[in-house]
Amino acid sequence: MMLPRISLVTPVFNSAKYIEQTFESVFSQKYLNLEYFVMDGGSTDGTVEIIRKYESRITGWVSEPDRGMYDALNKGFARTTGEVMGWISATDTLRAGGLAIVGSVFSQFPEVEWITGRRTCLNEEGEVQRVDPLMTWSRYSFLCGVPMRYIQQESTYWRRSLWERAGGCMDGARRSAGDFELWVRFFRHAPLHTVDALIGGFREHTGSDSLSDPDRVNGLCQQTAEKELRQQLGSVFAAYKWFDTAIGRVPKVRAGWYFGKALALKGLCSIPAPVIEREGDTWKMRLARSRA
Repeated sequence: MMLPRISLVTPVFNSAKYIEQTFESVFSQKYLNLEYFVMDGGSTDGTVEIIRKYESRITGWVSEPDRGMYDALNKGFARTTGEVMGWISATDTLRAGGLAIVGSVFSQFPEVEWITGRRTCLNEEGEVQRVDPLMTWSRYSFLCGVPMRYIQQESTYWRRSLWERAGGCMDGARRSAGDFELWVRFFRHAPLHTVDALIGGFREHTGSDSLSDPDRVNGLCQQTAEKELRQQLGSVFAAYKWFDTAIGRVPKVRAGWYFGKALALKGLCSIPAPVIEREGDTWKMRLARSRA
């Protein structure tokens, strides 16, 4: 099977403590059709010296000031040529064989435009702490957050054609939740396929933006989702928001309203979502009720 070229980017700034594990997880993949770029934001903690140690195995790298991670990703992706794209941050790692899974799925299913794997969380030392149950997303279950809306970036890859149709860039002005905003745009064009396999892992560490200030990050995601729903549903969504706010001020009825609303949203968002599973030496596709 001819596997597609995968373009992988690592944005990094002062991550000397973790980046060597990231590099080892990438190079241990032994995925032959890989181009790998590292975009450093001008680190001063020894990160650049570690990059130089591995530069013979890296397609290209730069170290220069940037406006943040998403600006660095834009610069990195602009250098790439692969049919399939994704990124792995300098604190996170790929799971063993993750890129082979990505390449084989996209090779077998030319109609599939973006995928995500099982969510894997790592501890500070990079050891697997948790693998979550299989979760699937339809567009509106993602936007409504029923019961949650977070797609693991480390396990998510897409075709360049989808990237280009969705604007061909990250929102470089953002400092947080840029992946969430990108998923919103991807969902406008294609369904997300969940692969029942392990692709990447997120390291839970003290410097993580989503862990150190979750209320702010959740608020940014909520604003982005509501903006998309408002644009898609127009006056219907505006009326719903007005009624929801008004009911929330009435103590005797708001509990019943919130319970009924949760059930209604759960039913609305339980749209069959595509799942890709291993069957012997190949993959098969089925539809599953959205569980995220």
